[in-house]
Amino acid sequence: MSRFHAPSRALVGAVVVLGALFAVPVATLAAGPSASVQSSRMLVLFDITKGQLPENMVAAPHGALDVALNGAGEIAQVASNGTFKVLGMLPAPADGGVNTPLLKMAFMAGMARAANGTIYTLYSTGTAGQSGVYRLEPGGIPQLIVSLPADSLANELALDAATHELYISDSALGVVWRAPEAGGTAEIWASGPPLAPTEFLGANGLKLHDHAIWVSNTDAGTIVRIPIESDGSAGPISTFATGLATIDDFNFVGSGDEIVAALNRDNQVALVAPNGSHSILLDASDGLEGPTSIVVRSHTIYVASGGYFTGQNPNILIAQLQG
Repeated sequence: MSRFHAPSRALVGAVVVLGALFAVPVATLAAGPSASVQSSRMLVLFDITKGQLPENMVAAPHGALDVALNGAGEIAQVASNGTFKVLGMLPAPADGGVNTPLLKMAFMAGMARAANGTIYTLYSTGTAGQSGVYRLEPGGIPQLIVSLPADSLANELALDAATHELYISDSALGVVWRAPEAGGTAEIWASGPPLAPTEFLGANGLKLHDHAIWVSNTDAGTIVRIPIESDGSAGPISTFATGLATIDDFNFVGSGDEIVAALNRDNQVALVAPNGSHSILLDASDGLEGPTSIVVRSHTIYVASGGYFTGQNPNILIAQLQG
């Protein structure tokens, strides 16, 4: 079901462009937490010539992962033994996505999974009526349920199972959207300078945690916290961590505020302490190829690498935390 049966010039060009745009100086590391990685191994290696660039992933039952394969436009499921199958494919834009903001290629990104197995994913094509949130019910085909503007670049997605609402980060417009899980109209839930891009990508990774929406800003190298007020509105934005150059997605370790973050262009995974300081857990020597997304299960972390700036070996790594 892949769209790419041979190397694609457009895909290779996009990988080069992303790598160049992420080429920013490495931030000086603050004194960070003391946890370390006990061991790491590669779970699965994808084929970059088929557009299999893992951009985002979420935990699925039985140790599996649901993965958004950007470039191929595929929703795939990777089993605990590393084998994977395609569950659905998004429609290719007629113009190839050349009007997609910033990237000039169709961009498949954030994912969320409901308890009944329904998968939600984000898709930006630069075309009104095709960009937005897609829903894939078990055994079905992806359907657009929430439209977003053509000039948006939807990046990360979170589902609030209690309120049945979806939260969406927009890297181009620098906002957080909110939309009903059942589908319908999206509204801007939060905006402001802490979410805005300054050079390339603004609001990127997004997680629902402790009655708040947490968002990374790639250009700023920050993670911010936006409380959800009692009436559902967005509270004041506060900065949780800084100095996280080229941060992409992130996830929480346990119920506290400890975070594992993907630093894409720096080719690192950082552990961020509750006080905002951080240390490096993984780097290129562990097999990272531009980390894009992280899933945490207890003390096991799964790291997807899209290979955007290296142009090779997109993969998912498994690592065990200790300390």
